Amino acid sequence: MPITPRFRLRIDSHSVIAMLHLRYSGQPEAVQRAALETIVRADPLLMSVLNELRDIALPDWLLVSGVIYNSVWNELTGRPPLTGINDIDVVYFDDSDLSYEAEDRVIKQLAERFAGSPLPVQVRNQARVHLWFPKKFGLPFAALGSSAEMLSLYASKTHAVALRLEADDRLTILAPFGLDDVFSLRIVPNPVLDNRPAHEAKAARAKSVWPEITVVPWPDT
Repeated sequence: MPITPRFRLRIDSHSVIAMLHLRYSGQPEAVQRAALETIVRADPLLMSVLNELRDIALPDWLLVSGVIYNSVWNELTGRPPLTGINDIDVVYFDDSDLSYEAEDRVIKQLAERFAGSPLPVQVRNQARVHLWFPKKFGLPFAALGSSAEMLSLYASKTHAVALRLEADDRLTILAPFGLDDVFSLRIVPNPVLDNRPAHEAKAARAKSVWPEITVVPWPDT
């Protein structure tokens, strides 16, 4: 039986709707950066956090990871803004005092500053990562030289994205592996460190919230 034009239109419409979340996948980097900036600037929570962080002015600060790419996925898939977002991750780099007490003062400062936030703020000094990473993950870790350097060591390349709102209101976007994995809803491993459990655990959780996601397995070798 031939397909009627009306039935064919319904199929085509369904296909279009199903693919809308991939509308920026494979686009040039400039297009993806512009799309990310549009999404961020339209999000009241993200802009509020970025403005607060700019005012606090921690050394070499960055807003990183989940709150960024999760916000993109919510926008692309039509979910409410805070869906699947557990916290707000902030990093800074201050090697003038590597004591936990110095970092703890910053943790308490931001906890007080963001007391009214709908999400908890987690802040860490990237100059101290080499002091606790081997104990926590059982892997050697060299001292970092900046906040941005940590991005290239994340267990999943997709998670390596960071933002900073500059004094002139420019939005700095850092993404050492590009943004295509974010806009393709594809979680890709970064085997620069032997951090397979982190990749798999975060990917499984993300898949449970955003079933549109494709997870690339950790390489066996």
